[in-house]
Amino acid sequence: MAVLPIRITGDPVLHSPALPVETIDDDIRQLVRDLYETMDAAPGVGLAAPQVGVPLRIFTFTWTDESEQSWRGVAINPELLITPLTPGHPDPDDESEGCLSFPGERFPLRRADRAVLRATDLDGEPFEIEAEGWLARIFQHEFDHLEGTLYTDRLTDKEQRIVAKICRKVGWGEPGVSWMPGVDDLEG
Repeated sequence: MAVLPIRITGDPVLHSPALPVETIDDDIRQLVRDLYETMDAAPGVGLAAPQVGVPLRIFTFTWTDESEQSWRGVAINPELLITPLTPGHPDPDDESEGCLSFPGERFPLRRADRAVLRATDLDGEPFEIEAEGWLARIFQHEFDHLEGTLYTDRLTDKEQRIVAKICRKVGWGEPGVSWMPGVDDLEG
């Protein structure tokens, strides 16, 4: 297994819809092992294939909820159903999130309270998870990556100006810029 470099916000692969996985073969299994290792090394709670430069519809996730239930898995060719957003402004304390492709920063973002993830696992078996709270947020965040959307794209105009300033300051707006979890120290 290998820790893979995580692409930073200006990389074109992060802004294009990912392609469906046609066949689950040894290359896909190795990619998933590498995604888990990279996600864990970062550390993160989710990682999508486009974040490591692979434009395929795959993401991994790991989360332990308030009742100490562990959620860890891979979603191949996922579909995501979400409840409508609750109107209003996000609570900066309870609704802020970050991203391994924009490391060291967190911004408030309103997400749906519930989501249903339908996907295929590494054995080619379909599964469904009904999620709420942070697990639903993780699924929405990672699914966005497969659609070519970063969470920073969903922020208010004011926060997007802050994001643009940070990108200019640290040089993240260029294609091909990446960082290595466990090696590089990118605190934003």
